[in-house]
Amino acid sequence: MRRKASLVLLACAVFCAALSPLLRWYAFPRLARIPADQYQDMVLEARNATLLDYGTMRAKKVPKVTIVQTLKGDVEAAEKIGKTAGRPVVVWDSLSYVQGPDGKMVSKVPERYIFDAHSQDPVHATGEMVDGDPVTREGIEFKWPFLTRKRDYAYFDAQTRTTSPIHYRGTRSFRGLTVYYFEQTIPWTKVRMPKTLPVQGITPESVARTGTTRWYSTVRRFWVEPVTGAPVYGEEVHREELRGGTLLGGRAKVTAFAGHVKMREDYIDHTVALVKHNRTLVLALTSYVPRGSLALGVLLLALSLWLEARARRPRDPAPTQTAGPAQVSA
Repeated sequence: MRRKASLVLLACAVFCAALSPLLRWYAFPRLARIPADQYQDMVLEARNATLLDYGTMRAKKVPKVTIVQTLKGDVEAAEKIGKTAGRPVVVWDSLSYVQGPDGKMVSKVPERYIFDAHSQDPVHATGEMVDGDPVTREGIEFKWPFLTRKRDYAYFDAQTRTTSPIHYRGTRSFRGLTVYYFEQTIPWTKVRMPKTLPVQGITPESVARTGTTRWYSTVRRFWVEPVTGAPVYGEEVHREELRGGTLLGGRAKVTAFAGHVKMREDYIDHTVALVKHNRTLVLALTSYVPRGSLALGVLLLALSLWLEARARRPRDPAPTQTAGPAQVSA
């Protein structure tokens, strides 16, 4: 019986040992994916900002500018592109909607972002765009890869339509989470006018005819939870200017927008709670279950060898019985 039990334990030990790398290197890339139907929104605010009044073409101080960002997954497009690409992809339709303190629109810029569901690498396909203009993204946008590393990443900037490094600046603590802090600086760059402007009759084409150009600069900061690769907080020191041309009435430049854009507090709390939940799921695939399976395999192997050794141990010879003296009956 001991030998049979040791063989069963040995088989279980081999199974557990084989399961450990299988979960980490085979199951994890196939199970840890961004869902194709994901929807999320985020509200950011810039308080005491400077905003251009397009009616007077003068910059003025305002108590608050609000930026609402939405990401909506297009399942049908993801399935179609995924078949062509030969891998699961996610198609996000994004909208960045900026409104002034009176609730009126300042600008809105749509995007279509297509990327690998696990690695977050961009996938190039028809429809990839920013504000209706076709683009070919390089690098990440919105989200870092699972198991983010302490290094610089290439990050796509939608305003300039270019990719540049976003630098790892150290490890920090944020709301009970260990996070990696990343920072990117975009120097003053000439960029396109948004296609949707707040004043009727003013279009990018009409502005271009006046000779006025739009310039943009920002310092972008993210606090990223490294297991999930999800930013739990982000902010920008953002500046936009209109320069030259007859539209400004002889002025060299005017501030279109300037402010320190930060995530609203209620969205920070929601994001942190969601990331903590997803972090546990990712760790189960990459750490908890693989390590536990390996430890259990080692324990079962040791128990199997112990039982096998006991089964092979020579038994003590059975004691011999000495016959007592024969009784002689009278």
